[in-house]
Amino acid sequence: MALSVEGFAIVSDDGMLADARGVMPASLLIDADQAFLSDSLDRATILVHGRNSHEGQPQSSQRRRLIATRSIPATAPVPDAPNALFWNPTGLSFDEAAAFTGAESGTAAVLGGTDIYGLFLPRYDVFHLSRMPGLKLPGGRPVFPGVPAKTPEEILSTHGLKPGTPRVLDSTTGATVTTWQREVGQ
Repeated sequence: MALSVEGFAIVSDDGMLADARGVMPASLLIDADQAFLSDSLDRATILVHGRNSHEGQPQSSQRRRLIATRSIPATAPVPDAPNALFWNPTGLSFDEAAAFTGAESGTAAVLGGTDIYGLFLPRYDVFHLSRMPGLKLPGGRPVFPGVPAKTPEEILSTHGLKPGTPRVLDSTTGATVTTWQREVGQ
C-alpha cells in the first residue's frame, strides 16, 4: 500500500505563506489552524518539509520526517534528530526515501516551503488550504510556484484537485480551511 500524500498550508489573501524575509508572520498563526494541523500530524506516518520549514509542535522531535535539501546527494542522517532524514529529491525518489525511514503506508504530511509544495502537486491526494482574509504579504514567499500570477486554488485545480466546502476555523479573524481532494482514478 502506497503512502497517501496530504498538504497543509495557511496563506494570506495573496497566496503567501511567509513575508518577504521568509518569516511566517504571527498574523498567520491562528490557534484553531494550529490545532487542526497538530491533530492531523499526530495521525501522519511521516512529515515532509524543506530545511527552512518546520511545524513547531510539542511532539515535533518524535515525528518521523524527511527534510528536503539540495546540499546532499541522496539522503543523510540529521544530527541530533534520530527520527529525521535529510533527503535530496533529485537524488532519490520520495517513495524510496520514505521507505528508507520505514514509512511505506499511511499518510505523508507535506508542510512546505514553496518548492516542496510544488514538488508534490502531481501527487497530492488531499490538500488542506487555510486562508487568512484581509492579510496581504507583498513580496512574500508563495505557497506554490506560480503564485501570485495564479491563485493557489487555480494551481490546485489545474493539478486535478477539487475543493470541498470551506470551513470557518476562527470567526474573529475569518480564517477558513478548504480541503481539496483528487478525484478517484486521477
